[in-house]
Amino acid sequence: MALSSLLQRFSEPETLKMAKLGRELRAQGIDVIDLSLGEPDFDTPQHIKDAAIKAINDNWSHYSPVPGFLDAREAVCAKLKRDNNLDYKPEQIVISTGAKQSLANVILALVDEGEEVIIPTPYWVTYSELVKIARGKVVEIRSTVENKLKITPDELEKAITPNTKAFLFSSPCNPSGAVYSKEELAGLVEVFKKHPNIYIISDEIYEYINYVGKHESIAQFDAIKDRVILVNGLAKGFAMTGWRIGYTASTVEIAKGMEKLQGQMTSGTNTIAQKATVAALTQDLAPSVEMTKEFTRRKQRVMELIKDIPGISCTEPDGAFYIFPDMSYYYGKSDGETTIANSADLCMYLLNKAHVSSVMGAAFGEPNGVRFSFANSLEKIEQGWERIKKALAALK
Repeated sequence: MALSSLLQRFSEPETLKMAKLGRELRAQGIDVIDLSLGEPDFDTPQHIKDAAIKAINDNWSHYSPVPGFLDAREAVCAKLKRDNNLDYKPEQIVISTGAKQSLANVILALVDEGEEVIIPTPYWVTYSELVKIARGKVVEIRSTVENKLKITPDELEKAITPNTKAFLFSSPCNPSGAVYSKEELAGLVEVFKKHPNIYIISDEIYEYINYVGKHESIAQFDAIKDRVILVNGLAKGFAMTGWRIGYTASTVEIAKGMEKLQGQMTSGTNTIAQKATVAALTQDLAPSVEMTKEFTRRKQRVMELIKDIPGISCTEPDGAFYIFPDMSYYYGKSDGETTIANSADLCMYLLNKAHVSSVMGAAFGEPNGVRFSFANSLEKIEQGWERIKKALAALK
């Protein structure tokens, strides 16, 4: 069978691959502790579920407009004003089937063949692959532990060429947990002001999972706001991963381009989930606050646990629910059966020997790192890191 050459341009997400391998081992009766999870281990708050049940009973079961129901888009605008002091109108909002589709819409609407998209490392695994699907060129900026895995204005300036079309980043960052301050964003903005043809794609889906204070959006800077495409969703902050709701805020022109694409891909997003979105964005945020408090406790415990393991170099995350340590100390080591050459080998070793799942750093653009989630119970986290400690100690 001759399948499309498109499939050769990009890779399967390593995050989904590791989850699949973990499920296969569990099916064999093996107790696998999942530290590869990219979703909160909490249930959706009751008031959001109640809104969805009401929508079912009220027969919101027909097609929605492609960019989303007006009340859902108005709820997004209200949220952006309340939380970020950003002014948007409903016609600037497109609601999609998850923030992943939102990102795909943005990149396919903006990037032409050969155009460059600058992405700081480490980055979420799908960023680079979406650029490849669009036949664009990924330009990586390698971040450093010394700068807490964030880039500087000088590094940004040096990466820009006449072919640069867009800059794509997340804050808080998946996988590093890095969070850009207002001052750090302002420094990047000064560079963008000198390059008026570059779009800025800002993934802010971990906004509420922030351990250092108020979230700062790069869309707050008026000088570049018309070039910012803000991407967000309900999966992480509201424990709504399975509801598949993402959204973008941009200029009307860009929004119409994304609507045109989405009209041929999926049309309007799930109607019941959209009605639940209104409740999530406009009603009680207390469950989201409590969830972040629990993630804070887990983060602190994980940082304590890894101190007892030699060879791990790790920046403490300021947001999201992952740590992304440098594990290259173990490269070249062996337990007598398995020799570790890279992050992929190390992740497979931990899965098969410690029965703990993680995600290799190479998938995030940083080959020395490994992503470990703390979106699991404190008991499972402690058990998992005890297993990891024992498995790593066997590598000589």
